[in-house]
Amino acid sequence: MSEILGFVVNGRSVEVAVLPHQRLIDVLRGPLGLTGTKEGCGEGECGACTVIVDGRTVNACLFPALEIAGREVVTIEGLADPPGELSTIQQAFVDHGAIQCGFCSPGMILSAKALLDAHPDPDDGAIREALMGNLCRCTGYVQIVDAVRHAATRLRDTEPSEGGPR
Repeated sequence: MSEILGFVVNGRSVEVAVLPHQRLIDVLRGPLGLTGTKEGCGEGECGACTVIVDGRTVNACLFPALEIAGREVVTIEGLADPPGELSTIQQAFVDHGAIQCGFCSPGMILSAKALLDAHPDPDDGAIREALMGNLCRCTGYVQIVDAVRHAATRLRDTEPSEGGPR
């Protein structure tokens, strides 16, 4: 038997019927059609499914959908503003070659966003620690750390009225 849950996703209030066994990734990719969140391992090991819930990163493949009621979720689709334009973090990933196959990119970018929201001036150690739960087999992480560092600099140098989503 399903339960109707209300929550906010990417700034928009939604109501979705959720079954007891469903995970957040099932709701995001299914009825909400937000396919930017990827399922890699289904065990919380790879980070491809990383989303932000109430300001903290979570593995959507492990997060019970029934626990999302009244909360706020940000997915990769929620970063672009205006729609169709890349956020500062997304653009930094492109500029630094931090996107190869792209499968890990949504989770990696959301982990970077959560870090920069909490710590606008992280050192390389803090960046690496924030990305520990996200696996990438293509880039070797050097480009990713460079991209996050660059995005941090750009975001700190941008006035809030000009910034938009990160």
